[in-house]
Amino acid sequence: MDQVNNDALLPWQWPEDTWRGLVNKARAGRTLRPQSWPGGAPCAVALSFDSDHETNELRDGGKSIGRLSWGQFGNRVGIPRVEKILDRYDVKASFYVPAVAALLHADEQRRLVAAGHEIGIHGWIHELNSVLPYEAERDLMMRASDTLTSITGVRPVGMRTPSWDFSPHTLRIAVEMGLEYDSSLMADEDCYELLLDGKPTNVVELPVEWIRDDAVYFMMQRFGQALRPYTPPTDVFDIFKRELDYALEEGGLFQLTMHPHIITARSRIWILEELIRYAKEKGAWFATHAEVAAYARANAA
Repeated sequence: MDQVNNDALLPWQWPEDTWRGLVNKARAGRTLRPQSWPGGAPCAVALSFDSDHETNELRDGGKSIGRLSWGQFGNRVGIPRVEKILDRYDVKASFYVPAVAALLHADEQRRLVAAGHEIGIHGWIHELNSVLPYEAERDLMMRASDTLTSITGVRPVGMRTPSWDFSPHTLRIAVEMGLEYDSSLMADEDCYELLLDGKPTNVVELPVEWIRDDAVYFMMQRFGQALRPYTPPTDVFDIFKRELDYALEEGGLFQLTMHPHIITARSRIWILEELIRYAKEKGAWFATHAEVAAYARANAA
């Protein structure tokens, strides 16, 4: 049945090759959990920060001065607070930065790279990949990579799609760009190899999860349906710590996604410091997402 006819069908009317094709577009392949982590560490900890800054407002054509100022807080207050804690505990992290945010705050990106942190691709202006045709998505991803390289002097080896929005073309583009890993999908809690149309890609997935994302607990959208979706910081810490404890027990990966304009409020920043302190006490291995992906690929059981 041709695509035109398929598009006119309801999901329960799809032929098998249609739903199988959708499912297999980007699929989890072999598990890449190592038998052990460097130095015999009980688990790996991969901290990440999505430095969206002003692009949260700009991507939808928004012009709210108030929301743009919230984005600037991420650069002006948030990132320095994060840097201070990471430096205090000698921890390296990954920062996913839309190209427009990197252009607005180029010194921030250079400073982070100079300190040994990773800068990864996070779209051009935090656009939604799934609404773009292949050509536009590919152009934006390549321009974003070139922009980050020009600013930092280091070409990104990994990506996180804005809002974890993955189109049918995203993985194909990542393969064409020669990226080593992605961190946008949720088929596991440990690293795995991504399959494109059922075929291995050698691209490592460092899976994310909404449970391990600060935004779902603290975000406030004044004019949205969820006016104040708020969880007390102590409860959020408890959730994150329980996720970490299970990773320690299983010998797996604890991956955490945070946002500089969210996690760094005075009443919340302690969550980051306490998690680091606790994981350090347990002997966890802290690494950037790129380091975790490389180690998992080389040492998979």
